[in-house]
Amino acid sequence: MAQLYFHCSNSQDVLVDQHGTAIRDLAEARDHAACVVRSLITARGPEDWRDWTLHVGDDFDDEIFAVPFAALLGKPH
Repeated sequence: MAQLYFHCSNSQDVLVDQHGTAIRDLAEARDHAACVVRSLITARGPEDWRDWTLHVGDDFDDEIFAVPFAALLGKPH
């Protein structure tokens, strides 16, 4: 198990994951990342999430992978 951190950012703001989450493997990390993104984009509020990215990192602050929110939002109509 590893402690991973799920930080979100765009060109103006950063949401830092202070606590992290214990993750077993890369598949679980991807699933958790998708859940984090979905929970933010479905929350009520005026935020346009299309230019945000979720960055998954380890205890050494090395990025493991990134997920652009747009990948889960799809194309605007």
